[in-house]
Amino acid sequence: METSFAVIFDMDGVICDTNPHHSLAWKAFLKKFEIDATEEEFIAHMYGKSNSYILKYFLKRDVIGEEFASMEFEKEALFRQLYEPEVVPIDGLLAFIDDLKANGVKTGIATSAPVENLELILSKLPLADKMQSLLSSADVIHHKPNPEVYLKSAANLGIQPENCIIFEDSHAGVSAGKAAGAKVVGVLSTYKIEELPVCNDYIRDYKEMTYQRVKALVEA
Repeated sequence: METSFAVIFDMDGVICDTNPHHSLAWKAFLKKFEIDATEEEFIAHMYGKSNSYILKYFLKRDVIGEEFASMEFEKEALFRQLYEPEVVPIDGLLAFIDDLKANGVKTGIATSAPVENLELILSKLPLADKMQSLLSSADVIHHKPNPEVYLKSAANLGIQPENCIIFEDSHAGVSAGKAAGAKVVGVLSTYKIEELPVCNDYIRDYKEMTYQRVKALVEA
């Protein structure tokens, strides 16, 4: 039995609360350039943003081509080194996914992060065999807030975007989900309700989320 809707998860701040470790990695990386970023700057210019945007903001210039690829790889390798011993899902996530799968819901992950980060999370959590679509930054040309990654995910899952529920934690991510025509649940791991675009529902963690609650959202 398959349902007529699908659920798509962002990764950072949605599957795992990785943002504190991304902060540590960016701080270590930017120190090489004698840039001392504040937490306020990270909240405004790092969480939920693409690496090209972050580098441009902090270095005050465009970083492209080989230089961008090299800088991005260095920073993300730092992140993986820091986070690898500490990978844990957001509370209730695995039980919620099991509830979705027991009810025939197709699921996917759509992240702006590099594929190596997605592979790290999948190597630590029992998710890969429960997902019918896995997309990272390598799979798209345009990053969030562009809806490309969510439109591709919906196509992979064989479900119209308007019948998808997307779990997101950032301004760019929520905007991407809405632009795709999907319904969006705001995960309040990083931002407060008033700091995100208006979502269809909000959760602090997945202990309060069930198949029935998602089904009600689709049918609303």
